[in-house]
Amino acid sequence: MEKLKILNLNFSFQRATHYHINGGMLLMGVVLLAMILANSPWGDAYSAFWGYEVHLQVGEFNFFSHNGHHMTLMTFINDALMAIFFFTVGLEIKREILVGELSSIRQALLPIVAACGGMLLPVIIYYYMTAGTPAQDGLAIPMATDIAFSLGVLSLFGKRVPISLKIFLTAFAVVDDIGGILVIALFYSSHLDLNYLLASAGILAILCGGNYLQVRNRWFYVFWGVIMWYLFLQSGIHATIAGVIAAFTVPATPHYKIGKYINRIKENIAIFPASDKESIILDKVQINVLKTIESSSDRVISPLQSLEDSLHGMVNYVILPLFAFANAGISLTADHGGIEVGTPTWAVMTGLLVGKFIGIYFFTWLVIKLGFASLLKGMTWVNLVGICLLGGIGFTVSLFIANLSFEEAPVLLTQAKMGVIAGTLLAGILAYLVLKFTLPKESLNE
Repeated sequence: MEKLKILNLNFSFQRATHYHINGGMLLMGVVLLAMILANSPWGDAYSAFWGYEVHLQVGEFNFFSHNGHHMTLMTFINDALMAIFFFTVGLEIKREILVGELSSIRQALLPIVAACGGMLLPVIIYYYMTAGTPAQDGLAIPMATDIAFSLGVLSLFGKRVPISLKIFLTAFAVVDDIGGILVIALFYSSHLDLNYLLASAGILAILCGGNYLQVRNRWFYVFWGVIMWYLFLQSGIHATIAGVIAAFTVPATPHYKIGKYINRIKENIAIFPASDKESIILDKVQINVLKTIESSSDRVISPLQSLEDSLHGMVNYVILPLFAFANAGISLTADHGGIEVGTPTWAVMTGLLVGKFIGIYFFTWLVIKLGFASLLKGMTWVNLVGICLLGGIGFTVSLFIANLSFEEAPVLLTQAKMGVIAGTLLAGILAYLVLKFTLPKESLNE
């Protein structure tokens, strides 16, 4: 049973990594397309398109509205669709804490400490470069690592990459996500409405009650999660946080235990006669048995894993590319004709490129030298340089926080986005060059 558990976790990790890698490749193409359109003769039409309103209306009530203001296509993507992204992030975090690389202190210590360094130093660098200027509100922009983009770059080396490097990168990127979520929840909420907050607490109680009473129907958590998202939207707390909170209430245990399921499958299979023929005519009993097996198969997968698996495709191939297409299309030139750069550009770029690298590498070195952890098998101080540089690829969450930071300052927002894209691009290129010369020359058999 322990061997089965290990194989299942390895399969889940490889499947999730596959989604992230393919999603990262798609993001790269979408970002390039958005930049081309934004700086083409169709740039004005591209920008105006995101201002169209979105309605899901019954009478005077529009579900996609905030304090009486209808959502635009841009806010719908950033506040509604990205809540689904954060919901999957919450599911991933819960899985990692329960059975993944964050399930024990010994396993989690190295990536947690590395991630803390990778969040702290970029914030310090950004602060010293922007203190006393309007740009200082974007402190949290360079603290995030984009797992899809970073794994996408790492995938270019195929089987030359030791599995330990992939696990380390994935684990500290997940911790980065936790840090980003906390920052959004604590510092990007305003004008709190107590009535909506109390209603949200009531919905959370229903979700927790469902978990306690072992409700395994995933649509129960989706339905009440959507209601909580709407209440958060009206309450003043950023609505995407509802996705994370709802994810934490989704049960991680299946309706049927795997042993009981396998025994039942064996009993059901015995009903079918042995036959060498290509096909046989099934009787009603056998058809009903097959339907029972199909139904039982769904129930042996926990709601958490089922939702995570179902949503990964939509998130990585629809939501994140759409987010990138809407937010990465920035005009490279300012009104005066020069490149649109400023203090936020250099601060974000330095934070991602220098701060993330030094923070991750130094904190990793420190925790190992103090004897609290050790390098994983296949990791060296040299190839760790490349992984730390990959930590500077901070696209999705960095752009998201930039939107929150400079929502009312479009010039600063554009400059910050320039920093995110430039820092991400440079970090990716440098990481690729370092890993090209530091990874094994031949494929590994792992």
